[in-house]
Amino acid sequence: MNKKIVITQMTLYQSDCLIMAVLEEERIMELQLHPVSSPSLLGNIYIGMVDRVLPEIGGAFINIAPHLSCYYPLAERKGKPGLRPGDELVVQVCQEALKTKAPKVTTNLNLSGKYMVVTTEKPGLGISAKLEPEDRKKLKNWVSPLMREDCGVIIRTNAAFAEKKEILEELDLLYQRMESIAKKGKNRTCYSLLEQAPPFYLRALQDAREDSLQNVVTDLPDIFNTLREYCQEYRPQAFEKIHFYQDSLLPLGKLYSLEHALTEATREKVWLKSGGFLVIQQTEAFVAVDVNSGKFTTRKKASEAARKINLEAAREIARQLRLRNLYGIILIDFINMDHPDHRDELLHVLASFLRKDPVRATVVDMTRLQITEVTRKKMRKSLSEQIRELKHGKEVCENE
Repeated sequence: MNKKIVITQMTLYQSDCLIMAVLEEERIMELQLHPVSSPSLLGNIYIGMVDRVLPEIGGAFINIAPHLSCYYPLAERKGKPGLRPGDELVVQVCQEALKTKAPKVTTNLNLSGKYMVVTTEKPGLGISAKLEPEDRKKLKNWVSPLMREDCGVIIRTNAAFAEKKEILEELDLLYQRMESIAKKGKNRTCYSLLEQAPPFYLRALQDAREDSLQNVVTDLPDIFNTLREYCQEYRPQAFEKIHFYQDSLLPLGKLYSLEHALTEATREKVWLKSGGFLVIQQTEAFVAVDVNSGKFTTRKKASEAARKINLEAAREIARQLRLRNLYGIILIDFINMDHPDHRDELLHVLASFLRKDPVRATVVDMTRLQITEVTRKKMRKSLSEQIRELKHGKEVCENE
């Protein structure tokens, strides 16, 4: 699988935005939109102050800056002292503000590296299920002797391509980061930013597998230099894959049709190659996806026709969830199938495509009415939410 990352800047609704597209086999699989004027808080670590404690909703609100309140789940306090207004905690933003909900924070800090993640409140060793059994065993033997009681370690898929020395050096660096944050947390004042998360494009490079990354292309000099500096220090094998694009006659956004891709990713109807189509609607409570046969015609019997359209739809639905960054509860109304084996096959195929998504997505079940239930982790705003915010900002300016 050849992965290409494209980063450029475009003006949308009079707002300058950084756009990142992730292409796999020359097809856009992911689009990220980042307004230049409002950088994301996701991943940042702060000293926060408890504002309100609301046991009736199972949460508290913690301010990470004056008038910037975040939701904190009280379930994380199990076995710890209770919270009171005015208490100070070191917290990390783990979810952006979504729809009408405030950003979400956690006291379980996640410090990510290229090969592993160190967590501060979940002891134990976790290893990516995508790794082969031999790699899992080897990595466990390397890391287990260096495990600490005050934190946990999760070994990522990329670790399969690393030498023992690289693994142990990164683990030591992550431990040092954790200790540095703990020290600063004791000495800094409330609302201090203890650690800023790396920019989204560095996280994308960090997360890309060695065997799949083809190249990273940008026409932005500052980002190009940042990527090259990162590779020089942390990922030398990817240094030659960072390319600077220069063509005044054909801008990078036009070359990859990014404006068209953004438009397509906000339309309700998505056509399938077979002639069938999807209707995707994001409501306040959940995302609804309806699969329709449309213009599909075949001489085969109806059960085989439904199977073919549904399998094609499963692949495209997995792509659309990632492309649009849809999250939460997702209900999919596939074309009804009478044969139990066909239903089992469909769920298996859908799950296999969802496993390729860097954001955790899970097939829950198929109900008696043949509605397939899927969940996808909430982290960032959906693409349509971001575009609505840009439009709203433009309307406010026009009204003023």
